[in-house]
Amino acid sequence: MQAPGQVANDALLVLRAMARPPSDHPASGGWGSRMERLGLTTDECLSTAKDVQRHCGGLPPREVVAVALALVETRVFDARQVAYNLLRLHAGAARALRAADLGVLGRGMDNWVSVDSFGCWVSGPAWRDGHIDDARVHRWARSPDRWWRRAALVSTIPLNLASKGGHGDTPRTLQVCEMLADDHDDMIEKALSWALRELAKRDPDAVRRFLSVRMTEVAPRVRREVTNKLETGLKHPYGPQPGQRPARPRRPGR
Repeated sequence: MQAPGQVANDALLVLRAMARPPSDHPASGGWGSRMERLGLTTDECLSTAKDVQRHCGGLPPREVVAVALALVETRVFDARQVAYNLLRLHAGAARALRAADLGVLGRGMDNWVSVDSFGCWVSGPAWRDGHIDDARVHRWARSPDRWWRRAALVSTIPLNLASKGGHGDTPRTLQVCEMLADDHDDMIEKALSWALRELAKRDPDAVRRFLSVRMTEVAPRVRREVTNKLETGLKHPYGPQPGQRPARPRRPGR
């Protein structure tokens, strides 16, 4: 049976064998990411994660977590995506996560894809299932690092999205949204809109009250997108605004 470090090294060799010139699109770790990028697609990262999961078949859950940690510590964007996918796929490893693991798994996040994968597949489910407490997520929301603040908001998505196991959690979602309502960093505004739009499917009245109370704090874009969602069920009911390109399908969505 291979040690966790060897499983991670073997996975990295597989990823490097598939490497191609990476796209400059931010979904591939662009926007100034300091991570090494191998240019793999989302499906290739998922397929590699499934292969790693099979190789981890005989490993205890904590050792599978160790594989994910080792992949993240390579500082390779694509390996990080494999790590997050592995934790999403391996239920035993997800249950074995400890609070300290989240700090390591999120270390070095510097692009929205890594943050959104972390929040939707790792930290959000861990928070929902009681592996980390509210105080930890609130510390992320107060971080000077924009990516940890975004991670706090994205971590609310699995609380409310049925396809990610959520059953709805208005109090915890709005606590984080309130902490970041007046944060006008572009990445935070977009995540705040996402968090509120997802909650609006579960508790539209609470979201309406939030917008009413925070009307002067939240950005116009957030008010517009969330109000559109409440009134029409769509983020952009009239298509892209002048000068905007049509939205591209994304995974994970926002």
